[in-house]
Amino acid sequence: MSKVKKLFKIFWSMFKIGLCTFGGGYAMIAVIERELIEKQKIMGHDEFLDLIAIAESTPGPLAINSATYIGYKVAGVLGSIFATFGVVLPSFVIIFAISFFFDKFIKITLVSYAFKGIQACVAFIILNAGIKMLKKLKKTPFNCIICFITIACFITLALFCKKFSSIFYILIGGIIGLVFFLCKYFNQLKKDKGVKK
Repeated sequence: MSKVKKLFKIFWSMFKIGLCTFGGGYAMIAVIERELIEKQKIMGHDEFLDLIAIAESTPGPLAINSATYIGYKVAGVLGSIFATFGVVLPSFVIIFAISFFFDKFIKITLVSYAFKGIQACVAFIILNAGIKMLKKLKKTPFNCIICFITIACFITLALFCKKFSSIFYILIGGIIGLVFFLCKYFNQLKKDKGVKK
């Protein structure tokens, strides 16, 4: 496939995702997975889970970070530019158009009811994406413990109406994962030195 075709294909794929997804980056996870992982097979599920973890833990919106990475994987730097532009363009155009008459637009009864329905559906889409990712997560003891503790903390804090940013969950999970990896790495080094002696 020529470079121009690759660029057009990644732009068009991300444009469709940006146009057809309501609810922001989290709602886009399931759509990105279906369109680019299952249909086009750009990457495997493990790499996709890593992509979501990286996109979520780096500055910037999840959808844009994901699009930039996927575009780069498909067609290099130009691919990342085209993919990012493709995913942003529909939202930008729609919001820009709505901004001229937003106050009048939101007061329309049918529109306000539609937004309430969309909010309920977005919650389901995000939950669905989370469950799919959970099913595909490798069931190692470490992953299961971290997942269980995170869910327990999230539910407990939500029940007691305590605010705790999702950023802290990500940072704490990242630090625990890094410490676990370093412990494993240094234990392996000690074993290797013991075998050499």
